Amino acid sequence: MNNDQIKVMFATDDHVKYAEQIVNLIYESALQRGTGIARRSPEYIAKKISGGKAVVALCDDRLIGFSYIESWEHGDYVATSGLIVDPEFRRLGLAARIKAKTFELARMRFPYAKIFSITTSLPVMKMNTKMGYMPVTFSEITADDEFWEGCKGCVNYDILERNNRRMCLCTGMLYDPKAGLTRPSKFRPYWMWIKNKVAKLLHLK
Repeated sequence: MNNDQIKVMFATDDHVKYAEQIVNLIYESALQRGTGIARRSPEYIAKKISGGKAVVALCDDRLIGFSYIESWEHGDYVATSGLIVDPEFRRLGLAARIKAKTFELARMRFPYAKIFSITTSLPVMKMNTKMGYMPVTFSEITADDEFWEGCKGCVNYDILERNNRRMCLCTGMLYDPKAGLTRPSKFRPYWMWIKNKVAKLLHLK
């Protein structure tokens, strides 16, 4: 596959037609990885696309990747979510391209916002670290109830609820535009991944 054939771009109304396919790709990927994820509806994804808050990757007219942003607390916080790559197009560096474009979109739409991500994925942690994200406790990201309500569709929601939203199997990461970029340790994402695995084994008891 020639990477020149793959276009990563800000989503427009023309891409709303892919909403149901995107929902299925996100859900199937979560099942394959054995991780929890809050399932979204096609209508929710379509709204993100038409609202100029999403990124798509296309190979000709085929949807092969996606991600979107959400804003919270009047734009003080922005979350990047739903990063997905079609299994046939993995190992091409496409996830990093989508992540970078989504980060660009978040910075463009909300230049003063703190950008956060919660994830169980080691590759996502590594990408976040390269962009200047730092690992944080859940208390340092948005307290907006609507955000946490979105976690109810996750298979691990009982863990989050049992711990009063202080911790779960996901790792919280935050980019603060006021903090400036520091050179993160290349070992940090591996350490976070190991801690998640230990937490999963102990089931946070």
